[in-house]
This record gives sequence, C-alpha cells and structure tokens, in this order.
Amino acid sequence: MQQIIPSLWFDDRAEEAMNYYVNAIPNSRIVDIKRYPEGMTEGPMAGMGGKVLNGQFVLNGQPFTCLDGGPIFTFNESISFMLMCDDQNEVDRIWAALSAVPESEQCGWCKDQFGLSWQVIPTRMGELLSDPDPVASGRALQAMLQMKKIDVAALEAAFRGE
Repeated sequence: MQQIIPSLWFDDRAEEAMNYYVNAIPNSRIVDIKRYPEGMTEGPMAGMGGKVLNGQFVLNGQPFTCLDGGPIFTFNESISFMLMCDDQNEVDRIWAALSAVPESEQCGWCKDQFGLSWQVIPTRMGELLSDPDPVASGRALQAMLQMKKIDVAALEAAFRGE
C-alpha cells in the first residue's frame, strides 16, 4: 500500500500555513509549490492566480499536501494532528508556536491561527495513563482532564498521589 498523506484545504493562505508549520515543527521542510495560473478571472477559481494549487511539505518526516481552494470548506475539531513530544521543553516550544485560540485549549489540544487542531502530547503522558496500576493512572488521567497544555511534572505528581 502506498503511504497515506493528509491533504489540507485552505481558503487562500496555504503558503503562509506551510511556512508557519515548517518553522514550528523540527525536521520539516517545504518540498514543492505549484501555483494557479495568473489571470484567472472566470469559474470557481477566479482570482486565485498565484495562489497554491498544490503544495507539498514534510513535518518531521510526515508528508502533507495542501491547496488554496476558497472558503468552501473549513477545519473543525473532528480532525487533529497529534505531535508526540520527548519532554516538557518540547511541549512548551511547540505549544507556544501553534496555540493561537486560547478558548480551544483542552487536555493537550490546541488550535492554530488557520483553525487546524493539534494534540501536543508528551510521551510520558502515555506511559502514565497506561500504567498497570489503575488507581495511579486514574489520578494522572483526572489531572490531565483539568489541563490545557500538558504539564508532565503535574501529571507525575498526580500519579504518585501528591
């Protein structure tokens, strides 16, 4: 089977989004941008000349494609991208780069300036929540449910019953 590649539909800011994501996420790059021809004055893509017809980029090894397609479709929380982070410093840095809608922050989820939802998750959280001790993992889960950005030290303290 060929690789599954997410495709993102932007109104008219695909190139800005690609630059934003490759700067926010380590080991990322823009691969290629194909543009709508200049002078498009008729049809559903009128006025899109020079905008992104097909953008290809890679975020930490995961390929994506995107386009400027107009305001027909928008992102919502039913789709998100999970970023597994090694430690609290990485969580903090990525969260600061991506979170742009404070009222959307909950349990490690945030929304960026383009309306795309992300889950910024430390690997330690998965270890704590899947621990065989149901009481300790339950305490960590309850702590996580109260958080916006995940705080590893607070999860560990809850896990220990502190």
